[in-house]
Amino acid sequence: MKYRGNMQTTLLNDRQIHPIEFSKWADAQRQFNRRDKDRNKVEELKQSIAQRGLKEPILLGVSSRYPDVYVGDGHHRAIALMQLGISSFPFHWYWIKSFGVRIEHDPFPYHLLGL
Repeated sequence: MKYRGNMQTTLLNDRQIHPIEFSKWADAQRQFNRRDKDRNKVEELKQSIAQRGLKEPILLGVSSRYPDVYVGDGHHRAIALMQLGISSFPFHWYWIKSFGVRIEHDPFPYHLLGL
């Protein structure tokens, strides 16, 4: 069974858990606000999360080459959580190693976040 954890939303920042598709979280928010499709998706997620909580975990990637952590899948969900002020979110995680990617069953390496 793949590892499922719960993490503080405040860790979704440009220093600890950054967005892989954007330079900074503010860039992701600006991009999502510019495009109707993205803006609508975030609004739908906010309504759904407010009513039922976040059902689909955010996927975190951890690079073994550079000890960094980023959102591999779930940027829209992350922005919705931040905008709602939700305190924590469910997640799965995976290593990116020279031989490939593997969803992990072991506990998340929290030391990489400087905790």
